[in-house]
Amino acid sequence: MLTQTALVHNAAWKQTFDTFLRAWSAQHDQEFVPFDSGADYHQYVDGRPRADGVRTFLASRGITLPEGTPDDGPDLLTVNGLGNRKNILVLQKIKEGAVQVYEGSVEYLKAAQRVGLRRAVVSASANCKDVLEAAGIADLIEVRVDGVTAREQGLPGKPAPDTFLYAAEQLGLDPKSCAVYEDALAGVAAGRAGAFGIVIGVDRVGQSQALLDNGADVVVSDLSELLTR
Repeated sequence: MLTQTALVHNAAWKQTFDTFLRAWSAQHDQEFVPFDSGADYHQYVDGRPRADGVRTFLASRGITLPEGTPDDGPDLLTVNGLGNRKNILVLQKIKEGAVQVYEGSVEYLKAAQRVGLRRAVVSASANCKDVLEAAGIADLIEVRVDGVTAREQGLPGKPAPDTFLYAAEQLGLDPKSCAVYEDALAGVAAGRAGAFGIVIGVDRVGQSQALLDNGADVVVSDLSELLTR
């Protein structure tokens, strides 16, 4: 939503799932149907915790794997193993400088800071801290609730509202006085489920109606649009 890491995550998911699906199809004498970076990514993976994304996408293909543990190696055929395989690819891309910001969204974040609005980032990624620092915007955020936080606090991920609610609690704010900004379908659904004051969908990929259907009150193409309203 602030950074263009969705492109990085999408590419890593596709590489991970296509490698797995190709081998699975050969072993089970099935036709290989690759991961769709459009429909599959946005419906089953985007905005969800890593293991939830693996589990949800595989279920859409009728595939069930053992859960494993968060410490599973990337070569293990478990839900966590596949997720960790994808995470290695993401970390490689971050180190290579693949993180870019959405300038309009950063402009909006800086404006919010200037007028004294409280600011939290809520991400399913366990790499959120690294991404914010690589993008040079970590100092604009007061509270970070990410995949690491969710695991430590036992919080279910989006579309459950718990990570958003935890962020509001850390800021000392009532959810009804908070706005949620989200570009993922699971994220706007989480904002709506948490009864936040307003849920603003950010449409980067032509899914405006789907964002509205999942709980957004209003949809913009970039947060900078809100500076002129």
